[in-house]
Amino acid sequence: MPQLILLNKPYGVICQFSEHPTHPTLKSCVAQSGVYPAGRLDTDSEGLLLLTGDGALQHRIADPRWKLPKTYWVQVEGEPKVEQLEMLRLGVDLGDFVTQPAQVRRIDSPELWPRNPPVRFRKTVPDCWLEIIISEGKNRQVRRMTAKAGLPTLRLVRVAIGPWKLDGLQPGEARAIEVSLQDLPRAQSAGRGGKPRTNTPQAQSPAKAGKKPAFRFARGNKL
Repeated sequence: MPQLILLNKPYGVICQFSEHPTHPTLKSCVAQSGVYPAGRLDTDSEGLLLLTGDGALQHRIADPRWKLPKTYWVQVEGEPKVEQLEMLRLGVDLGDFVTQPAQVRRIDSPELWPRNPPVRFRKTVPDCWLEIIISEGKNRQVRRMTAKAGLPTLRLVRVAIGPWKLDGLQPGEARAIEVSLQDLPRAQSAGRGGKPRTNTPQAQSPAKAGKKPAFRFARGNKL
């Protein structure tokens, strides 16, 4: 079966293996050769990144037609109003495209690793955390969505892609699993625009009601 690598990409690491003049690359976290990211994660974002050397699996994960849900914990500046959250849920006009409806809810501050460098706060402006689940992956989409809603992103952590979760991986740690393409969600009948719908279930929230979202920190392996 194809191998899939789950990596907790640290802040500031650029999603490429070739040398970069100003940023560390994925080579600083994953020494294994012949693997490539299935999708991307912004340099200033953290969290789950999937890598594989299997072309069919990489295409299956990265192809937007399959619409695997991606779950983000987002620290935003400001105190969200009902209409701002509703704007994010219904879709945001970003000028070049309108986002699809998203699942958005406010969560307690999650128990995460310290970010390096730390987030810069303004003492006079409150902040809070949102959980945002989308099935798209346009460039800097979540940051653009929250900014358009008047809630600039301070920190962004991706905690799940489809059925795969960080599950305790600390920044720079990775683990490898075997994946069967037959076990992944299959496309159903085509929807608007001829794109296939999927039977992917909506991602379950990593945070249980009334409890702080948290990871089980575990020692991982550098691959």
